[in-house]
Amino acid sequence: MSEAKVGSRPGERERAPRGWLKIVGLGPGSEAMVTPEASGVLEQATDVVGYVPYVERVAPRPGLTRHGSDNREEIRRAEQALEMAAEGRWVAVVSSGDPGVFAMGAAVFEALEAGRPEWRSLDIQVLPGVSAMLAASARLGAPLGHDFCCLNLSDNLKPWTLIEKRLRLAAEADFAMAFYNPRSRSRPEGFARALTVLREACGNARPIMFARAVSTPEERLHVTTLGEATPELADMRTLVMVGSSLTRCIPGERREWVYTPRSAPSSEATR
Repeated sequence: MSEAKVGSRPGERERAPRGWLKIVGLGPGSEAMVTPEASGVLEQATDVVGYVPYVERVAPRPGLTRHGSDNREEIRRAEQALEMAAEGRWVAVVSSGDPGVFAMGAAVFEALEAGRPEWRSLDIQVLPGVSAMLAASARLGAPLGHDFCCLNLSDNLKPWTLIEKRLRLAAEADFAMAFYNPRSRSRPEGFARALTVLREACGNARPIMFARAVSTPEERLHVTTLGEATPELADMRTLVMVGSSLTRCIPGERREWVYTPRSAPSSEATR
């Protein structure tokens, strides 16, 4: 997706002698979770670059061109953004959540390292956002209240054998775990395999949480156990969390809260 500018063009407005590139986190979905810093950059940008649904979250306005592309074109997208910034434009590369968590932050720096030497003199900044992991944890209580790890369950850019190894090691270390991209339409079997690994390592009683489309009108929260969980509870808009052996659930009149205590008994060190 690319839209023509309405009104002034980049060369017709006051701007810095050189362009800049800001890598911006848009938060998990609600506009209330977009930081003031991110909003300020989006108001100044001449160009916004990103995956189509994320670019569409930035309202059109005079002087702004929106460049949307497919989900699997991260490096090409990053190169396009770097090139436009080198031409003197003010470029915002947008990601949902936080751009440094399985998003465009790493892609831009990968393109920068392999790209034209002059790109390294650009003004490049990363603006943090509220990650889906932290937004989901807040909705559920504090399941990440003690040591935790975060894994991307997609095998697009790494082999399944590595995913399974990391799952087992994280379970052995007794981390609470957060999982991005748990179950895609093209590879629905992956999450079923992940649940099998987790049941073998953690047992059936361990709490597992499904937080879908957090902070949007489609938000859905579901807390169950590994033994009761089914693969169909997750899709690519779902953030999945599995508790540690210490994670607790507190039933309430309105809802169930989940938290992991801030401390671990000394006996845990010898397990």
